[in-house]
Amino acid sequence: MFKKLFGKKEKNQIKEEVLAAPATGKVVPLDQVPDPVFAEKMMGDGLAIDPSEGVIAAPADAEVLQVFPTKHAVGLKTATGAEILIHIGLETVSMNGEGFETHVSAGDKVKKGQKLVSFDLNLIREKAKSTITPIIVTNGDSFEELDKTSETQAVLGETNLITLKVK
Repeated sequence: MFKKLFGKKEKNQIKEEVLAAPATGKVVPLDQVPDPVFAEKMMGDGLAIDPSEGVIAAPADAEVLQVFPTKHAVGLKTATGAEILIHIGLETVSMNGEGFETHVSAGDKVKKGQKLVSFDLNLIREKAKSTITPIIVTNGDSFEELDKTSETQAVLGETNLITLKVK
């Protein structure tokens, strides 16, 4: 009884976190992304989506760490400490924000499914290398496992894309 009252309390720690699809579209394995930085997992592991709509939403409840000045990428940190990079399209930095509209700022707390960035898909097709959007866990070594979906199509906020198991 005293142990229950005065004993060390265990932290209510999250053991697993599921990242939902931040976009609707075709799921693309990272090794098929036509950019070696992502394909060779230099930034970390994850998946990519070739979006069919011009909206990126939060894959989980998180804090916005960074919105790139060119609006083509967003960095998030989730409750488990997962650091997520969502990079809209390939070689889109050269668009200097043209066709992108951000809906959040660094420091914002966002809920799963909340709109982060909207963008002109046709303009990206015209001006960038690809619309493929990598979703990268940049600190994957902090997790025991990173399980990726075998689904080939993703629906924003509905498809479970990546499951992280905390060490």
